[in-house]
Amino acid sequence: MANRGPSYGLSREVQEKIDQKYALDLEAKLVNWIILQTGGSIDRPDPGRLNFQSWLKDGTILCRLINSLYTPGQEPIKKITQTNMVFKQMEKISQFLQAAEAYGVVTGDLFQTVDLWEGKDMAAVQRTLSALGSTAITKDDGLYRGELDWFHRKAQENRREFSEEQLRQGRSLIGMQMGGKSGASQSGMRGYGMPRQIM
Repeated sequence: MANRGPSYGLSREVQEKIDQKYALDLEAKLVNWIILQTGGSIDRPDPGRLNFQSWLKDGTILCRLINSLYTPGQEPIKKITQTNMVFKQMEKISQFLQAAEAYGVVTGDLFQTVDLWEGKDMAAVQRTLSALGSTAITKDDGLYRGELDWFHRKAQENRREFSEEQLRQGRSLIGMQMGGKSGASQSGMRGYGMPRQIM
C-alpha cells in the first residue's frame, strides 16, 4: 500500500465533510455492542475515530462479530487467523462484508474495504455496523446480545389475504382516482388551432 500524504484543496474539503458524519455517541454504542456480542473478551479502544479504525482494521473483531450472530457450527467464517499481513487483513474485512450481506444487510449499507483499512469513511463503517445490529434485532432469533434500543427494528412484511368474494366486490367499485363526471368540463372549448378569445 502506498503511503498517502495530506490532501489539499477540494480533496481536503470532501474528506472533512466525510469526517463530520462520524458520530462519537454512535461509536460508543457500537463498541459496547461489539464487546457484548462477541463475549466480552475484547479490549475496549480509546474514544476517537482513529482508535476505532485501528481497533477494527485487521478484521478479526468484525469476523468474530458476524460469527457470534450464528448458532455454533453454522458460522460463515470458519477460520479467523491473527496476522500482520496486509492482504490477509483486508481479506478478513471482505469476508465480513460478504457474510454481512448474506446475513441480510442491504448492499447499499455496506462499506468498502478501503473505507475501513485506510480510514477514508469511518461513518460508512458505522452505518454498516448499525445496519447489522438492526438486522440482528429484526431477526429476533435469540442470538442478539445487547440493549434493544441500541438499534432500530426494521419494518416487517404485513401480508394481507383477501377472499374471492372480497376481490369480486372490489372490482365493482369505481374509486375516486378513476375520475368522475362532475367538476371540470369542456364547455366553451374551440377546435384545435383556433385562437382563444380574450376579452
